[in-house]
Amino acid sequence: MGSLYKDEQDDWVTVCLKYLLFVFNFLFWMGGGVVMGVGIWTLVDKGEYLSLLASSTFAVSAYILILAGGLVMVTGFLGCCAVIREQRSCLSTYFSCLLLIFLIELVAGVLAYVYYQALSEELKQHLSKTMMENYAQPGKDSITQSVNRLQQDFKCCGSNNSFDWAHSVYITSPGAEKRLVPDSCCKTITTKCGIRDHPSNIYKVEGGCITKLEQFLADHLLIIGAVGIGVACLQICGMVFTCCLHRRIKLDPY
Repeated sequence: MGSLYKDEQDDWVTVCLKYLLFVFNFLFWMGGGVVMGVGIWTLVDKGEYLSLLASSTFAVSAYILILAGGLVMVTGFLGCCAVIREQRSCLSTYFSCLLLIFLIELVAGVLAYVYYQALSEELKQHLSKTMMENYAQPGKDSITQSVNRLQQDFKCCGSNNSFDWAHSVYITSPGAEKRLVPDSCCKTITTKCGIRDHPSNIYKVEGGCITKLEQFLADHLLIIGAVGIGVACLQICGMVFTCCLHRRIKLDPY
């Protein structure tokens, strides 16, 4: 009688674990979509700014997120199959996939954290040099377009302020045609509007682009970190449930 009661209790626990894993896999699958979405959003939304950065760490973190998100969605489906089939080998494969994804996200998180620490210094050293030396220069069309969009999107002019442009290769060249700042500094862009640098015409008092781009990238990195932590917590729960169910099936004589 006691053995029968124990078997029924074990079956009830096994069924609960299966349902918990089903719920987990649904949440995990949705989380994978969110992770992939954040990665794509990071690259697409103002992705032109990546050409202004000295390192590719920010882009690499986003690509890792996209990869992890895709793996998460596939793994969520495989997890449901593993639970239905109740085979230890399937559950072991599922656990290994969860662990692999967890490690990938851990790498992305470390990269994001390291880059966050070095972000301010990189922008101060590299962005200013890029804007001063490469803007509107032969073979630097992508950088020129990125700087133009940066100044328009963030309503800024120059790396620190509009006076930075006075020392740039572009403004000191005949090609500037007496402009004091690029036309993209203007609140309303018209041909040669950069000749007049009055605050009513250009973004002169709104601040430099370094501070605004730094805040934008920092916000993106925080979102990447928050999403990664959320999915990682789900994965830890999933690995615990998988181990428990694996143990139950292993102890099942049938």
